[in-house]
Amino acid sequence: MGLIKEFKEFSLKGNMIDLAVGVVVGSAFGKIVSSLVSDIVMPAINPLIPGGDWRNIVIGKGIKVGSFLGASLDFLIVAFVIFLFIKGINSMKKKQASIIPPPTRQEELLVEIRDLLSK
Repeated sequence: MGLIKEFKEFSLKGNMIDLAVGVVVGSAFGKIVSSLVSDIVMPAINPLIPGGDWRNIVIGKGIKVGSFLGASLDFLIVAFVIFLFIKGINSMKKKQASIIPPPTRQEELLVEIRDLLSK
C-alpha cells in the first residue's frame, strides 16, 4: 500500500500537473506551427522552387529532402517562439529583481539609531 500512496502523492504534485499541461499545450502548438509552415509559408515559397511542391522534393531513391526541410522549418519556428517566450519571462524576472522594496518601519528606525550614534 505504501508504494501506491507514494505514487499518488508524486503524480498529483503541482509540478507533475504543470508538466502534463505543458506537454499538451506544446503538442497543440506544434500542430499550429506545422500548419503555418505547410499551409502559409511554403505555398509562398513553392513558386520559387523548380518542380512545384516542396514536400515532394526527392533525391535519389527515397531521400525526401522536402519533408526534411519542412520539419526543419517547423523546428526553427518552434525554437524561436520558445526563445522569445523565455526571453520575456527572464526580462520580467529581472524587472522584479531590480525593484527595491521600500524600507520597513523597523529598518527606518535602525537607520535613525545609526545616524544618532554616529553623531
